[in-house]
Amino acid sequence: MDDEALLRIATARADELPGAGLEHPFGPEWDVFKVRGKVFMLQTHYAGRAMVTLKSHPEDAAALCETFADITPGYHMNKKHWISVSPGPSLEPGLVTELVTESYRLVVEKLPRAQRPVDPHVFGVGSPHQA
Repeated sequence: MDDEALLRIATARADELPGAGLEHPFGPEWDVFKVRGKVFMLQTHYAGRAMVTLKSHPEDAAALCETFADITPGYHMNKKHWISVSPGPSLEPGLVTELVTESYRLVVEKLPRAQRPVDPHVFGVGSPHQA
C-alpha cells in the first residue's frame, strides 16, 4: 500500500462514520478527525511518508505492532493507547478500514450516552463497512 492509498482509505472510512468531522487545530499539515469533539484519527506526513494515528486497546496495540511491520506505537501520543500506521506491504485496505472503525468505536464508547451517535457495542461489529 502506498501513501495515497493509505490516506484515501482511512479518510474514506472516517467520512462514513456518523458524527465524524475533519478539523485542522494543529495547522494544515495535520488532518484531525473527531467525533463529538474527541479525536479518533490524525493524519500527516512524517519524514516524507504518510502516517495515520489511531486509538487502540492496549492489548491490541501491542499485538498489532508485533504482527505488522507498518504499525508502530502512536507518534506523539500515548504509546499504550495509540498506534501509527504507515504505508507498506503488510497493510491491506480491509485492515486499515477496520482500524479506523475500531478507533472511532473506542472514542464513542467514552462519550456520555446522550452524545453517542451510535451504539459502540454493536456498531461496525461483524463488518468493517457497516455504517
